[in-house]
Amino acid sequence: MRGVVFDGKRTEVVDDLEIRDPGPGEVLVAVAAAGLCHSDLSVIDGTIPFPAPVVLGHEGAGVVEAVGAGVAHVAPGDHVSLSTLANCGACAQCDRGRPTMCRKAIGRPGQPFARRGKPYYQFASNSAFAERTLVKAVQAVKIPADIPLTSAALIGCGVLTGVGAVLNRAKVDRGDTVVVIGTGGIGLNVIQGARIAGALTIVAVDANPAKEAAARRFGATHFLTSADGVREILPSGADHVFECVGRTELIRTAIDLLDRHGQAILLGVPAATVEASFLVSSLFLDKSILGCRYGSSRPQRDIALYAELYREGRLLLDELVTTTYPVEDFAKAADDAHHGRVARGVLVF
Repeated sequence: MRGVVFDGKRTEVVDDLEIRDPGPGEVLVAVAAAGLCHSDLSVIDGTIPFPAPVVLGHEGAGVVEAVGAGVAHVAPGDHVSLSTLANCGACAQCDRGRPTMCRKAIGRPGQPFARRGKPYYQFASNSAFAERTLVKAVQAVKIPADIPLTSAALIGCGVLTGVGAVLNRAKVDRGDTVVVIGTGGIGLNVIQGARIAGALTIVAVDANPAKEAAARRFGATHFLTSADGVREILPSGADHVFECVGRTELIRTAIDLLDRHGQAILLGVPAATVEASFLVSSLFLDKSILGCRYGSSRPQRDIALYAELYREGRLLLDELVTTTYPVEDFAKAADDAHHGRVARGVLVF
């Protein structure tokens, strides 16, 4: 079968991948569509260290092909959106409703794939850049069959991360003020999460003026090409500032833009060893810096919720899909994503 693999030095589309049958508690999914996220590119450029060789992709949707013993919530033929979070469901963190903190979901990549007799790792417990992938049952969330799979694919990462950061982590409330730095796939979902939450003022900041139309379509009330103008709109600062780029100078900017009792939420992913600086005194007025893993999401609950919000017209998905690419055109899709030409490119099989 076809898939996008990274051997530690180069990326290529191959057609001779193999995948094992599902074991107990596992689901085999025929992937129909997979969004190309910057995290995939970060594996390639080394920003996210990951063992190789690996099958890339972590934002997908498809149709259940087979299930292992003990799987009852999905069956062959069901449409599913895939979570990257292979949490165990049984530890203290899972029991508290914090599956993103499950230690069994972090840093334990499996090897369900093989090529020419050599095992291949699975990225983010997902590997959606393959015609078929194998996930834990908890990662396969049934969705209505009338949702286009090209749109449903984006729920599993971009939507869960962006909208989830607003609703679950920051807990943006009605009338709050929000600044979003970076309006790529994650940033646009933060913007629409803030809109859904009832934020009064949503300021989008992006150096690329061509992104203004999309930002406003998703809910931005203002658009700036530089954070320098934020104080003209919000003289006292913002209740919430989301950094969606992953640059240390923008993290500092996010903190500096906070109002009293404000919070900076960090969603961008810089290199693992990068350090950021800020004035300690700037936090004394009850300001906070919040990390956020995967939107602090509960995928089985949240994916179903976002699917229904989409069906009601309150959550935008189709508008996120800027371009679809045959999987063979991965190189072009990656280049477009790297240079910010698309909000979200989607690979289709």
